[in-house]
Formats: sequence, C-alpha cells, structure tokens
Amino acid sequence: MIGTYAAVLAVCASSLAIGEVAIRLCGGRRWSWLSPAVGLALLCTICWGTVRLPGDGAVSAVVVLALTIAAAAWCVAFLPRRGEESDTGLGQALRIGWPVALGALLAASLPFVVEGHFGILGTSFNPDMSQHLLAADRLAEGHSSQLLNQGYPLGPHATVVALNKGLGIGLVQGFSGLTVAVAILASLTALTAFRDLPPISRTAGALLVALAYVVASYFAQGAFKETIQAFFLLAFVLALRESQRDWSDLQLRFVPAALIAAGSVYTYSFPSLIWLGPALVLFLILSAAGGTAGGTMSEEALATGRHGGSPAVTGPAARALGLAAVVFAVLVLPELPRLLDFHSFETFDPNGPGLGNLFGQVSPFEALGIWPSGDFRLAPGDGAVPAVAYYLGVAFALALFLYGLVGLWRRRENAILAGVGAAALAYAAARVGGTPYTAAKAIEIASPLVALTILLPLLGLARRESQPMVDKSASRRSWGTVAIGLLAAAAGLCSLLALINAPVGPTSYSSKLSDYRKAVGEGPTLVLASPQLLEEEHGEPFLAWEMRGGRVCIKSSDDPKVPPGVRFVVLEGETGWTLRRVHPLAGKSPCPLVAERQARQGPAR
Repeated sequence: MIGTYAAVLAVCASSLAIGEVAIRLCGGRRWSWLSPAVGLALLCTICWGTVRLPGDGAVSAVVVLALTIAAAAWCVAFLPRRGEESDTGLGQALRIGWPVALGALLAASLPFVVEGHFGILGTSFNPDMSQHLLAADRLAEGHSSQLLNQGYPLGPHATVVALNKGLGIGLVQGFSGLTVAVAILASLTALTAFRDLPPISRTAGALLVALAYVVASYFAQGAFKETIQAFFLLAFVLALRESQRDWSDLQLRFVPAALIAAGSVYTYSFPSLIWLGPALVLFLILSAAGGTAGGTMSEEALATGRHGGSPAVTGPAARALGLAAVVFAVLVLPELPRLLDFHSFETFDPNGPGLGNLFGQVSPFEALGIWPSGDFRLAPGDGAVPAVAYYLGVAFALALFLYGLVGLWRRRENAILAGVGAAALAYAAARVGGTPYTAAKAIEIASPLVALTILLPLLGLARRESQPMVDKSASRRSWGTVAIGLLAAAAGLCSLLALINAPVGPTSYSSKLSDYRKAVGEGPTLVLASPQLLEEEHGEPFLAWEMRGGRVCIKSSDDPKVPPGVRFVVLEGETGWTLRRVHPLAGKSPCPLVAERQARQGPAR
C-alpha cells in the first residue's frame, strides 16, 4: 500500500508542477487544468529520453526530481495566491481540485479495498502486465529486450523505472501507482471544461468524464496504456479548445497540445496519431468554415463579430501552429527509427491477436457510459441484469448524446466536435480493417469525449449569450437537471460496478519463488501450479515473471510429468510453494528462456 500510494503521489506531484511551469512558459497567465496532462506527457518523454543513460534509470530519477523541485518552487514563489488574481493561482486551484482528486483516488482504490490487498490489477482479465513488468525489469537492469528492439513504446515503463531507482518503489507498485495516478490526473484535466460550474456540478462532471464506464473497465484489467491514451486524447482536444479561449493571443498557444501529442507518441507510438491527427485536421476545417477557431463566444464577440482569434489556418494562428509543429518534431524525431520498427508489431496484423481476451465484438454503445455489467465483455442479458436494462440505458444516453452534439454545434465547440469525429473515424477503421480487440480499444479511447459531449451542454457550461430568463428556458433547465441526475446516477453506478469487479492479484505469488529463482539459476525448471491459478487467474505469465532469467516450463499440477532435461521442480501445495531437485531425464529440455517466450508473445497492445 505504501509503495503504491507513494508512486501515486510522486507521479501526480511531478505532473502538476512540471506541467504548470510548461504552460506558463508558453504564456499562460492563470492556473491551467491542462497542467496534469502536459506534465505527464513530459514525464514520459523525459524518462524515456534518459532511462538508457548510464545508471539504468538513476539519471531519469535525478532529472525528474530536480525538475519537480524546481517547478514546485517556481509555482509557490510566482503563482498568485491572494488579491485580485487569486482566482488564477494556487489557492483557487486547490479549492477546486482537491474534491476531484479525492473522488478519483477513492474510486481508483476500490479494487484494492474490495479484494483486501494491493497487487497486480486485472490478473484474471488480462495477463499483459507480466510482459510490462519484464520490459521494465530489463530497462532497470540496463538490458535490451524484444519489446525494446521491436519499437514498442516504453515511456510509461521508463517512468516506473525512475520511480524504482529514485524512491525504491517496486515495479508492481510503480505500475499500480501510475495507473491510479492517471485516473486522478485525467479527472483534474477534465476540469478544463467544467471549471466555471458550481462545485458539485464540476466535480461530478470531471469524474464522469475521466472515469467513464469503458475507461473504468480497462482500468480494472490493468490496461494502463489505453487509459493513458484516452486521457491524452481528451487533453489534446481540450488544449485545442483552450488555444482559442484563454490563450487566443499567444504565439505558443498550440504548444501545450504539441507536448501532449509527443507524450502520446511515447506512450502509444504512432497509432496515437490515428486519433490526434484527424482531430487536429477536423478542428482546423471546422474553425476555418465557422470563421473562428472554436470555443464559446461572449456576448460582445457575437455583437461585434470579433470572435477572439484569427482564423485557424491563416495569420498569427498559422504561425502558432508552425511553432507547435516544430516543438513536436524536435521531441519525437529521436523516436522515429523505433516508430518505423513498430509498424510490424503483431497488433497491426488482422490475423494477429483476434479476440484477445474478449468474447466477441464489444458494442460501441458502451462508450455512452450506461452498461450495467461488471465485465464490459459481456453482451446484454448475459449477466445478472436483464437485457432490457441495457437497451433502456443506451436509448437514454444516445438521446442525450445527440442533444449534446447539436448543442456543441450551435455553440461552435469545434475542438470537441473534431475530437468526437476523429474518435468515430478511428473506431470505423478498427472495425473494418482491424480486429475486435483493436475495435474495443477504440471504444475505450473515445469514451471520455463521448461523456464530455453529453455533459457539457447539459451542465450549462457552453451557454449562449446572456438574456433574461423566460418560462420556456426555465422549463428546459428543469428538464436538464432531471436528465443530469439520472445520467450521473446510472453512468456513475456502471463505472463503480466495473471498478468493484476488478480482480487484484498478489504483488508476488510468493516470496519463495524469488528465492527459488536465485537457487535454480538458469537450470531448466518445471513449475507445477493449480489449474485454478493457471486457467482462472491467468497465472502462467506471472509465474514466468517470478521465475524469469532461466529456462522454465509451467504446467498444471494435474499433469505432473517431468519433461527431459529438467533439474528442478517447483510445486504449489496447500501450504505454499516447495522446491525439489530431480535427476534430469535424457534429452534436450523443451523449456524456453522466460525472456524469449514473453518477449515473443508480447503484450497484445
């Protein structure tokens, strides 16, 4: 528990401090809730850029620590705290942010509370964390790996290694802490859209967007890369929105979006641009067609025709886009060879992962947030809730989504509309040319934007010019209040159900296994585990992680036959694990090296 929450605190503190200073250097003059996203993007970029230097991650830890201390000192010294500008500084940020951060922390902690212990998230849903642990372990030891050589994006892994080297946090706790921190940072970033609302509304809106049902479901299976990518897409869209609102007169207005895009590449490689690239293009098209570069316009702007910024494709805005493109290119160019290597990864093969851990195609309606099942992979009616409840929830949320699209269109929310359009195109491409596994990821990455589209008009943030309230508008507001209440209750319960249903494996399957790993060395070893551990808990890759470094066969204890060449047998019994040495049978051992096997399989994402 201490290691997990220490990692949460470290990631959140570094992201907030570094991100805020970065935005201030771009010209921002008030506290920005894009700071968490910009900071995490820079954290992944910096850690990956330094993790392979001498020290095997120690340099990363030192650099991040130094930047965090310097950034925090700058924030304390220079951000306004009192007086006329108090609404732009630390005091107001703390008052607005702490309920959201606390709510996200409590929600993200539910899996550990329900299971009664801390450990590896999603072990019976998804065994991929075993490969992520191995990749991070290889980085921490200064060794190469197949994932590294294949161009697999390792920015988050490098961040976990920095936590390990700098604070002594274990790799399992580091990944768990990073996953929880992303839930908190995403919720804080969602405040960018809701900051002007009353406290209860903005807190509920931020949590419902950041912890939308499918995001919560991927959190439950430990799929941190997908939750980070969904976070970065949401933040990228909000950064485009802010570029023509608070920052419309800044030459570096698009640089925060460029920094987020760079962090996205180091987290999700070039596939991240499948969402970010079209979102930017659609934003520019909508902005040019509408005569302004997005965002809610004031009464004065509507009256005078001055829309708060130049067209997004000409003049100062074009120069600002050029500067952001340069920043993005400089940050990403060192990764270009690895981006090219990654194109042949198995995920991009239509005949590759196929269903993965799914039972079939996942319904795109799950992105609407009302899906009363603890397992997002189940079809309507396959669980304890009757199918009619799914259909009613989908119909209700779909009606609100269409209402939200119309409201955003009328208010010229070009950035959000562009993000939704890009997410729809990405899902269509995955559904037509990909696999059910990749299509499900597209649904998860889109779900925060879908929630934002539903909530923003309903909560009244994107309001039209001021006018006297009339009976009709009062009636409409009452209808909106009821709709918000029903949506918040239904969507919130569905997300909580997914989090409560999250399985949590042990931090390690046994401390004895680590001792046995040292004892057996590279000698061929047979691990005999219970069928329940292997089949229901996906224990095989995690046992391989525990016994990494040598040749290991893993079989069910129902089939105790010892293969040729095996010198040691590790057996799971009622009282724990035991090790015995056996006389090897003649013949070459079929047991592969753990690192070779796990790297060849690789994570499915």
